[in-house]
Amino acid sequence: MNLNINAKKQATFDAIVVGSGISGGWAAKELTEKGLKVVMLERGRDIEHVTGYETATKAPWEFEHRGRVTTQAREEYWAGVRTGYTANEEHRYLFENDKENPYIETRGFDWIRAYHVGGRSLLWGRQSYRLSAADFEANAKDGIAIDWPVRYNEIAPWYDYVERFAGISGSKENLDVLPDGQFLPPMDMTCLEKEVKASIEKKFPGRKMIIGRTANLSQAQDVHTALGRASCQFRNMCMRGCPYGAYFSTQSATLPAARKTGNLTLVTDAIVTEVIFDEKLGKATGVRIIDQNTKETREYFAKVIFLNASAIASTSIMMQSKSGRFPNGLGNDSDQLGRNIMDHHLAAGASGTFDGMENQYYFGRRANGIYIPRYRNWGNDKRDYIRGFGYQGGGSRTGWSRGLGTKGFGAAFKDSLSQPGPWRMNLGGFGEMLPNEKNRMTLSADKKDKWGLPQVVFDAAYGDNELKMRIDMMNDAAEMLEAAGIRDIQKNNDLSKNPGIGIHEMGTARMGHDPKTSVLNKNNQVWGCENVYVTDGAFMTSSSCVNPSLTYMAFTARAAKHAVDALNRKDI
Repeated sequence: MNLNINAKKQATFDAIVVGSGISGGWAAKELTEKGLKVVMLERGRDIEHVTGYETATKAPWEFEHRGRVTTQAREEYWAGVRTGYTANEEHRYLFENDKENPYIETRGFDWIRAYHVGGRSLLWGRQSYRLSAADFEANAKDGIAIDWPVRYNEIAPWYDYVERFAGISGSKENLDVLPDGQFLPPMDMTCLEKEVKASIEKKFPGRKMIIGRTANLSQAQDVHTALGRASCQFRNMCMRGCPYGAYFSTQSATLPAARKTGNLTLVTDAIVTEVIFDEKLGKATGVRIIDQNTKETREYFAKVIFLNASAIASTSIMMQSKSGRFPNGLGNDSDQLGRNIMDHHLAAGASGTFDGMENQYYFGRRANGIYIPRYRNWGNDKRDYIRGFGYQGGGSRTGWSRGLGTKGFGAAFKDSLSQPGPWRMNLGGFGEMLPNEKNRMTLSADKKDKWGLPQVVFDAAYGDNELKMRIDMMNDAAEMLEAAGIRDIQKNNDLSKNPGIGIHEMGTARMGHDPKTSVLNKNNQVWGCENVYVTDGAFMTSSSCVNPSLTYMAFTARAAKHAVDALNRKDI
């Protein structure tokens, strides 16, 4: 009996954080810094900062297959291969094997996972933009889905807060569509990008082209160097893991900050299967886990729980958390749990070649590109669809790989490839996907994974609004490039891509005003179980067209303060 009491005591904390990715790292940092004893539960293996980045400093010839995707990798990473990079030897070790972690597609969905400490914070594109005031009002204005329960002004101070710590480089532009933030110095554009920028802004009033706002330290500040971070080295090998800590990740930033408090316990290989709900207390008391290696079951207990396993995984945990009070899953009185899957649709745009500037080049390999903020359905512009899109892309000179597949041989051919090739410019659209309760995930009743847990079933697709938007994404890109003097323009609108390809899953446990139509309240608390907070992409009520990770950070920091204040008031 005493052993059981001691075991429970050792597994009891003030707070549990499920997941160690971008939002989980922030939850751990904020809660530990506010004095709570926190256990972070990560379903995958540990990856140590610097020493754990297996390929970070490898030369191309050190890869057995020179980085190519092997036949075996195509079979094992079948969903990841769809993205075009996941099975590459350079960063394959950071992605999950889809064959060993299967899921089911009623309609196609590209579910890209990273089960290890840091999660996809080691892999993200680092583009960091704020939602605008109009984004938070869009659902109400358009009569789509439900209204956001918060507005931009409530979140703006939290954007400020997380930007300063994370370190976002960018330029202030004074645009309502893309609010400015707390920026480090912006990275430079190439000469071609400056040329295209001038042309677009002259010939298309209302459109702007700016340098991307990215979570790479262009100029490390004291808050960054105190954690061992350094300025970006312009290697552009971010997806291998950054030993300099120059880009924001759990390993480089939030985990060291949480560890400095002495209040963090990190447990790896712990697959959380459900939240334990106490019917008498009317709140959660802990979580149940399976050790991924031994398959042993354990329980952890706490006063407050943050679910940050990623939108799909957090929702899966909630679906598995059934009780007398919640027979259909934790917080699911609305039957909205798992519904309203959103992503950003891409693979639509244009690219081409520019003649000239052969005597100009650039320094280093910039880990960033340009950005064209949304301009459609903005101001006086009205289209036959709602919402809009932005562009990411860039201008650079082609390298020796342009010789692959071309005719030629001998010394002269080799010499020609040792010189920089022509300048090329590309613009790729990122479009908003509307919330639709028919786009959903469920859990299979009979198909299980190797831990005996139900496989996720996806049933989602782009709608007419997205398909109409993509035509503009393609044609506008070509029009702008042509106006800038780009030739041999190639348009692209790849309709074979599924939701999930943007790796921005959102909306499966949305926040709202009413438990009848949403899963979370305005503070990211689960309706009816207020000591559970969900602050990963699951909470999003709409998706905007900008990368969402900065928004997850801001809402997580805000929810952590709310949780600690509520604990101190004994409200949860």
